[in-house]
Amino acid sequence: MAKALFLDRDGIINLDHGYVYQAESFEFMPGIFELCQNANGAGYQIIIVTNQSGIARGYYSEEQVNQLHDWMIEQFKSHKVDISKVYFCPHHPEHGGLQYQHNCLCRKPNPGMLLRANRELGVDLSQSIMLGDKESDVQAALKAGIPHRILLNSDYINTADLKHTAATQVVSQLSEIDIAK
Repeated sequence: MAKALFLDRDGIINLDHGYVYQAESFEFMPGIFELCQNANGAGYQIIIVTNQSGIARGYYSEEQVNQLHDWMIEQFKSHKVDISKVYFCPHHPEHGGLQYQHNCLCRKPNPGMLLRANRELGVDLSQSIMLGDKESDVQAALKAGIPHRILLNSDYINTADLKHTAATQVVSQLSEIDIAK
């Protein structure tokens, strides 16, 4: 079984400008390409797991998200980074009508997208890493049995809450992460 570096999207891969779904609004985070190059070099598959409630809210469509993800994967390829898969959850517990309104198992903090990668890609969750910028990211990883859970300190985090975080490491910038450890 392969090990994986799971990445949240908004706030980890790109600056979180809120409901980003177009390439012209997508701004890569400083250090993301280097981090992913190191992860690929250390034998990690890179898998993106992202809540995309903008779909349920009617801000953009699944097709638009897929187009953005195809473009994003090409940008990673141009930096010699292989993205194995992108999983996204279009659901929301309060928005989206019959098609999208429910609290599904794939919406973080639930572990559904991580467990799906385990099933579909043969990922060994016990050898994997999760990197996110919200507590829901590391909570999903904890529920999936991922032992190394990194939280990038962001505007979403109340410093007082860090006493109770599910993260095993908290960093201020991506350059602080050493995948080889």
